[in-house]
This record gives sequence, structure tokens and C-alpha cells, in this order.
Amino acid sequence: MGTEAHRFTFFRSGGVDQVVLRTGADLLALEQLDRKLWVALSMPTHGIEFDTRTLELLDTDHDGRIRAPELLAGVALVQAALRDPELLLQGTASLRLADMREGELLDAARGLLKAAGKAGADALELEPVEAAVKAQASARLNGDGVVPPASAPDEKLKKAIEELVALFGGADDKGGAKGIDKPTLEALDAQAKALSAWQAKGLAEAALHPLAAGTDAAAAALQAVRAKIEDYFLRCRLAAYDTRAGAIMQGAEDALKALAVTELAAGSAGLKALPLARVAPGQPLPLSEGLNPAWAEALRALRDRAVRPLLGASADSLDEAGFRALCAALDPYLAHLASRPATRLTELSPARLAELTAPELRAALGKLVEEDSARAPEAALPTKLETLLRLKRDLVRLAHNFVNFGDFYGQRKAAFKVGTLYLDGKSMDLCVDVTDAAKHATMAPMSSTFLLYCDCTRAGCAKRTIAAALTEGNPDNLLVGRNGVFYDRQGRDWDATVTRIVSQPISIRQAFWSPYKKLARMIEEQAAKRAAAAEEASTAKLGATAEGVVNADKAKPAAPADKPKPKIDVGTVAAIGVAVGGIGAMVTGILSAFMGLGIWMPVGFLGLLLVFSGPSMVLAYQKLRQRNLGPVLDANGWAINVPVKINIPFGRSLTAVAALPKGASRTTRDPFAEKKKPWWLYITLAALVVLALLWYLGKLDGFLPEAARSTALLGANAPAASGEAPAAPAPPAAPAAPAPAP
Repeated sequence: MGTEAHRFTFFRSGGVDQVVLRTGADLLALEQLDRKLWVALSMPTHGIEFDTRTLELLDTDHDGRIRAPELLAGVALVQAALRDPELLLQGTASLRLADMREGELLDAARGLLKAAGKAGADALELEPVEAAVKAQASARLNGDGVVPPASAPDEKLKKAIEELVALFGGADDKGGAKGIDKPTLEALDAQAKALSAWQAKGLAEAALHPLAAGTDAAAAALQAVRAKIEDYFLRCRLAAYDTRAGAIMQGAEDALKALAVTELAAGSAGLKALPLARVAPGQPLPLSEGLNPAWAEALRALRDRAVRPLLGASADSLDEAGFRALCAALDPYLAHLASRPATRLTELSPARLAELTAPELRAALGKLVEEDSARAPEAALPTKLETLLRLKRDLVRLAHNFVNFGDFYGQRKAAFKVGTLYLDGKSMDLCVDVTDAAKHATMAPMSSTFLLYCDCTRAGCAKRTIAAALTEGNPDNLLVGRNGVFYDRQGRDWDATVTRIVSQPISIRQAFWSPYKKLARMIEEQAAKRAAAAEEASTAKLGATAEGVVNADKAKPAAPADKPKPKIDVGTVAAIGVAVGGIGAMVTGILSAFMGLGIWMPVGFLGLLLVFSGPSMVLAYQKLRQRNLGPVLDANGWAINVPVKINIPFGRSLTAVAALPKGASRTTRDPFAEKKKPWWLYITLAALVVLALLWYLGKLDGFLPEAARSTALLGANAPAASGEAPAAPAPPAAPAAPAPAP
């Protein structure tokens, strides 16, 4: 019969169905849970508030990430070792032997207690297990397949291991030293074989060694000056092409003058840049006299080691044809050198290489590695016991920060929350470490969350960068450069400076007031600009006046001519009148429509507010619905599988705004308070003006006696008398001209 399917329970949080992990049976059944329902599929081993050693033990591939299969492997270890899965809920690293299943782990626990002198103990604690793990790691053969020099049984093998570690880099032993492992020995075999084949080819082909043992020295001498000789013969060909080039190819006169005033040395850069010898058409290269001092020794070495042995014992110069013949004779050997395998084994002498690859020494090294690897099952038992004890303590919390986010939504300290930022009268509890700033710059805006990036410093600690989420209050006073204090999970305080702000809506209330704050800010900025411009003009005028006073006695200025008085443009006056009339009519129309609402005026006022604040509030509502911590965690190396929503009520719990404590008393008298303005008088006057306007328009006639109504007092001039404002009276007609006398 197959294993009966476990019946999971789910809870709704953050807009996502998450599995309930309340019992040990729930934890041991995680293998049956569809991974599409896991909140995360990968989490980093560093940069979070969790026991680093526990995460390192689970990270079996040592890539800095805990993935779902690695977590399930830990669950399988616990399931195989514990009799009762409910022990996982204890949250302790102590385990009674009676609670363990029979098997190799129980036997290892008994052996460990016996070795520690506690054979009669009935429980296993974490501390002696950790000591056993450290002792095992420093053992001569610790089961990791890596043999450091200290594990060699004799001096000969120790020296060989040291040389191989120096040549190939070595592998990390559990004890902390570098040593050799199976891949190291395989690399030795492969590279030694390739080098041996290359050497054999060189010995077998006689054409590669035209000078026998002297070929290597001749090739080195040629390579030292080959490019410079090519340059010399090319200059000679240019001189043959054009006689004017002969003098120019010798080197610029300015370069020679510059050398004349400096302290010369054979290796001077300016001297080495000049030709090897005097350039002339068809001129052979001298090898003894008339040479550039910077190259004389190299050319004489070429003459003695290559030119005379290959081209003739009396050769004292080299023409271009001889140079080509010399290259043709030595190029096969140079090509053979270029094909030498890329290996550091060439640093060893042939004799030492032969010793390292000798069958006896090679077999002894391989046997050491095999013996160490054979101890792996036995050596792994203390580490498995440590993993078991740590998972008994940490598995529940790990699952609540991986499979579901129970710690985050349950108002507990989630693993990714690293502390609290205090700034601008607010405490921001949702702070995460920033491990990849470039990735955060790309991912953070996708979270639709208001984020503050801060650099945090503390004496004796490395600088760290955090991202703090602001989910309540207003951001009016938050600017780049502001300072706050960050308290980490250990209670240590750090100096925090805001370096970057990702601005997003925080609440509907903040969105409602946002347009008016922007308008006030724009008015303030414009007023400041006008004031600055006026001050600048005033300062310039004062400066001009002062200059005029100072220079008054130097020259009397000519009397200014009478300026013509500006003429008033009738069209301009008419345009201004039309504009003022239009604005007045528009204002009157708006007031009339608003006053015409009667008892619905409050509704109209609210509608007017929504006209300005509505778009901002709608945009904020959409953004707040999309607020998701997932992209921020993804930027830190997590693999978030579902949205990690932060709705408005939950967001209020993550940021606290300064408020007086409950039950506190406060005196309202402030001796330094500014003098209050008579707002009651302003409000009374505004109310009287509004009432007067309403009476004039006839909106109050239904509430007043006949004699007090606007139509009774104003008669036909009252707007309510005809339903519209009265027309202006027509101007009187001009009197008729008298008839002419007969």
C-alpha cells in the first residue's frame, strides 16, 4: 500500500493561500505539498537573521542558497531519526536517546557520549556534538577525500603533496588546510602525459633541431630582435622606393636633439626606438659595428648563436635574404615551442617530474586519497547528528520563513527582517539587508512600496546597506542625506544616512492631500523665485545708483531729454476690460451654480474636492493593491514563488508614527507659541459675505418675510425678479439738432 496523502490546512494571508505548519506531521509531509504552493523555492544562507551554521549544513552543494530539495533532505533526515515528529515543536537542540529510532545515528550518538566520558547519559546536547565534528575535521583522515601535507605518513609524500598543491592550487580540507584530492591526481596524470608526448615529439623530429643542443639559444636570440630586424629592412625598402625617405627613416631630428640633453643609458626608451643601424637602399644589417647601442649586444648574440652557425662562420652582416633563411631554419622549432601544453609542470625539472609521476609515488598518493574517501560514511555521522539537533531546534522557524511566511504575517520576526529604522518621528520595522545594489535598482520599483535606502555605519563593524519600507505616515520631510538610527536584531545602534528614495503612495489619506501640498509647494517656489528676482533687480538698481553717486564729480551727464509720455492704447484697455468681465462672469457663474445647490451644497463641496484629489486617490489605491515585497527579496537572492502582499491594514503594523502614550497628560500652553490670528473674525466676515451674496441672488427669499426679501428691497433690479441679472440701462438718446432757419 502507498503512503496515505496528508491532509493540509491552509490560511489566507497577504492575498495568498498559505499552508498551515502547526504539527510535526505537517512538517514531515512537506514532500507531498505541491511546490507551486510554497511561498519561496530558494533562500540565501547569508544576509538574513537565521543561524548560519544550520543553513550551511543544509546547503549541501555550497552555492550559498537553500533550495527546496535541500530542505526536504533535512526533513527526511529528521523523519528517519525521530520516533515522534511532534518533538520538532519543542524548539530545543537537546534530544533524548529514547526518542531516536534504532540505526546508525543512534549508534553514533552512543559512541560519541562514550568517547566524551558520558556513557550513562540519556540525552544528547549540541555542544559535545559540535566538539566531535571539529575533532573529526582535524583528524588525519577525515573522510572528505582531501589529503593535506600534514596527513602524509612520511616526509617524501609530504613534500610531493606540497608541490602538487603549489602547482594545482589544491582542494579545501575540512580541517581548513589545502590538500590534494582525486581531481588533483587526475590533472597531474593528464598534464604529465600531454607534456611527455610533446617532449617525445621534439626529440623524434630532427628537423626541429638544426643546431642540435644550440637550437634553443639560437631561437631565443632570434626572437629577441626579430621584430626590430623586420622594421630595419622595411625602412631600407622605403628608402629604395623614395630617396627622400632615407634621411627621414633614420629618425626625426627632434628625437635626436631630445636625446642629446638627457643622460643616456643602453636601455633608454628613446634610444631603443631608433633604427638598428643606418638606413640605406639595399643596405644589409651590420652585426658588429655601426649598431644602435641599445641593440648592439642582442645583435652580437644573434650573430654568434644563429647567423654564423647557420649561414657561415665569417658572417658579419645579414641581408634580407639571409634573414629570411634564418627564420625558415628556426621557425619549426619556434612553432614546436608554441605548441607546448599549458601546464605548470614545466616549472619542474624533467628529473623531478619523473619522480612525481613514478608508479610507486603516484600509487602511494592515490592510496592516501582513497583511504581518506573510504572514511566518509563514518566521518559524516557527527555532522549528521549536528544537523539533526539543529533541525530539531530550527526546522519549524525555517519552514515558517520558506514554505510559508507565517513569521512575517504572524507579526513575528521574519528571517529577512534585520532590524528597525528610526527616522523623522517614525519607526520602520520592515528593513532588509541590501546584498546586490544593482539588482535592487532594477527590482525595487516593481514592489510598489515606498523604500528608503540607507548606508549604516558603526565603529568596529563593516558598513552595511539596508532598505526600509515606509508603510504609514507621510514622507514630506524625508530627503536624501537625512540621518537616522538603525537598530539591528542584536540591539546594536548604527548611524543611518538616506542615500536613495523609491517614492510610492503610502496611504489613501496621503494621496488625498498630495495635490494640495504640491500646489502649495509650487506657489511657494514661484513666490521664492519672484522674491529672488525682485531682490536681484533691487540690488542692481542700488548698485547703479551708488556708482552714479561715486562718479558724479567726474563727468556731468547730459541733461536727459524729455521722455515722451506713453500713449494709452484704446485696444489694450478694451481687451483688459473684456478679460476682467469674462473672469467675473465665470466666477459669478460658478458661485451661482454652487449656491443653487441649496441643501446639497456640502455634497457639491465634496465633489469639488474629489475633482482635484480623485485621480491621485485612485492611482494610490491601485498602487497599494499592488504593494508586494517579493521583488525586494528577489533582489536579495530569494526565489519568491507567490506575491508577498502588504495591504493597508498590515502596512500600518509595519511602520509606527510618533504619538503620545495612552494616559499621558499634556499642557497646551506654549510660552513661545506664535500669536494667534483672529480666525473667528475672518470666518464671520466670510460668512456674512456669503449670506449677502445669497440674499442678493434671492436664494434666501423663501426663508425671509416679504418685506426683507431681495425682490421687495431691490425691485426690478433684483436678480430673482426675472430669473437673471438685469440688463444695463440704455444711454439716453441725443437731442435732435434744430432745424436750420429759413
